[in-house]
Amino acid sequence: MDAIRAAGQVPGPDDAGFPAHHAPRCATLGELDARLTGCRACPRLVAWREEVAEVRRAAFQDQEYWARPVPGFGPADASVAVVGLAPAAHGGNRTGRMFTGDDAGDFLFTALHTVGLASRPGSGHAGDGLSLRGVRLTSPVHCAPPANKPTPGERDTCRAWLAAELDLLSPGLRVVVALGGFGWQALLPVLADAGWDLPRPRPVFGHGAHVLLPATARRQELRLLGAYHPSRRNTFTGRLTLPMLVGVLREAAALAGLPAG
Repeated sequence: MDAIRAAGQVPGPDDAGFPAHHAPRCATLGELDARLTGCRACPRLVAWREEVAEVRRAAFQDQEYWARPVPGFGPADASVAVVGLAPAAHGGNRTGRMFTGDDAGDFLFTALHTVGLASRPGSGHAGDGLSLRGVRLTSPVHCAPPANKPTPGERDTCRAWLAAELDLLSPGLRVVVALGGFGWQALLPVLADAGWDLPRPRPVFGHGAHVLLPATARRQELRLLGAYHPSRRNTFTGRLTLPMLVGVLREAAALAGLPAG
């Protein structure tokens, strides 16, 4: 990457510097999503997402996998952002839409529908007519990682996409909900770099955590909420129940001034 910069060349999709160079230059979410889907900056993630698309799960043998980075999903004027972990190998990596096509997505969309922020419960495929109101879903890592575990380096390489997305949302953004500790820890440096003042010591993740980030010269007031991730492990063991997630999302909607169902 240093050699590329020294030569004055624009980083290509396979370069580690591709996100950091291109993400801040995107003027709209549509432009950001289009640029993001061509990213190949993390070799391990590229190899995995494409391998999964070739060696498909039996239930999806007849389906064509997306097998690219999965962009955020939701309106450009969203006042709530929900930040997860990464697309699932046979969920978003298959369908091409965030949180779509797996158990975690069904759980999340059911909660969003209960609060009045999603047009329907469930998330079968990208063309199922599902729409969101006032909320946008995204993640710190946009490619499916092996074992659902991105490396710190992959998280940091992908950070520019999340930073640019939150910046483009920022005129109307009022609340960010982090699903799980990974999303929470990935968010904190992004918010700090974007101009919000974080409390010291830095706030600790927990379900129901609520942090007020006061307005600054660069940014308006923002609320950061925490919720357990709706992973199969969390929901099957009862660590996260539907009323628990609905409660956090209802609080987010109220803080953002969205009428909740």
